[in-house]
Amino acid sequence: MDKVIIADNLSLSYSKEETIINKVSFSINSGSFVFITGASGSGKSTLLKSLYGALKPVEGSLVVAGVELKGVTKSKLNLLRKHTGIVFQDYKLVKEWTIEKNIMLPLIISGYDKSVTQNQVDSLLKHVRLKHQAGKYPKELSGGEQQRVAMARALSHNPVLILADEPTGNLDDYSSQLIWNLLEGANEQLKSTVIVVTHHIPETMKVDYQHFHIEYGRINEVT
Repeated sequence: MDKVIIADNLSLSYSKEETIINKVSFSINSGSFVFITGASGSGKSTLLKSLYGALKPVEGSLVVAGVELKGVTKSKLNLLRKHTGIVFQDYKLVKEWTIEKNIMLPLIISGYDKSVTQNQVDSLLKHVRLKHQAGKYPKELSGGEQQRVAMARALSHNPVLILADEPTGNLDDYSSQLIWNLLEGANEQLKSTVIVVTHHIPETMKVDYQHFHIEYGRINEVT
């Protein structure tokens, strides 16, 4: 089976004084659903940042979708990100844009034509049950609704890899279940590799998943 992520002796740090992730090695198969858990400050979000090139390795090797991220060029990093959907904890929606236009963003960047873009956005708005909010702006929506928009944006370009940082951390039960259903659907139907940083793995998961736990800078698979 193809490996979408290969980490070999990987270390990550924000400063020379403190290593957050210390010489870890692991791999993730293409099409997997993966949870990454750990205490607050253990390095979960740090590891996730490294997977889309926001934090470069200080030691070792990190290959994501065939791209070596240590010393990666800007063009290769942009190419990787075109095939990656990211769901941030704080949504990162463009506040001056409507909900509809926010979801369109990855499709515009990827060069999809207008009719394909519109059809995809209409479909996703139905999936996240926000069709009636298409013309509104992020500040007019609740936190749960904003996260559903962020989820739709991450899925809009049918990504190979989906990275989600605490995607349901502050959401009500209705929005949380909707997000989990969308992530499971992307994994099963689009065959996307899904990697989720979370404090709690939901008991309602229907897909098989891998579980990695971070502690004291090390990452271990939980079986």
